[in-house]
Amino acid sequence: MGRPKGGTNKYWSKEEKLRIVKKVIEEGKSSYNVAKEENILSSGMIRKWTKLYVEQGEEALENQKKPGNPLSKYQNKNNLTDIEILQYENMKLRIENERLKKGYLVKGDGSIVVFKK
Repeated sequence: MGRPKGGTNKYWSKEEKLRIVKKVIEEGKSSYNVAKEENILSSGMIRKWTKLYVEQGEEALENQKKPGNPLSKYQNKNNLTDIEILQYENMKLRIENERLKKGYLVKGDGSIVVFKK
């Protein structure tokens, strides 16, 4: 099954996960029945949350931060502080330096990358 084509993953907050896990633990409901009630496709996800909660406590239900693109926070260049502008330029220079170490040659605005032999 899975998500619809082009869809995005559902974001579950720590509070939502805790509420769902408590239905399983305190009310004694099966993860399958809770998944049907909450309109969740995978009861395995609820079992995983329950196991984490039992073994590690409430903090284990906290969402993990994914690394992503380090330059994405500088997307709106009009509202950057002076320090953020310097951090942005520093990050771009670090990326360029790493590319040069690997033998890449960047032309123009950086959209054209050529491997230097």
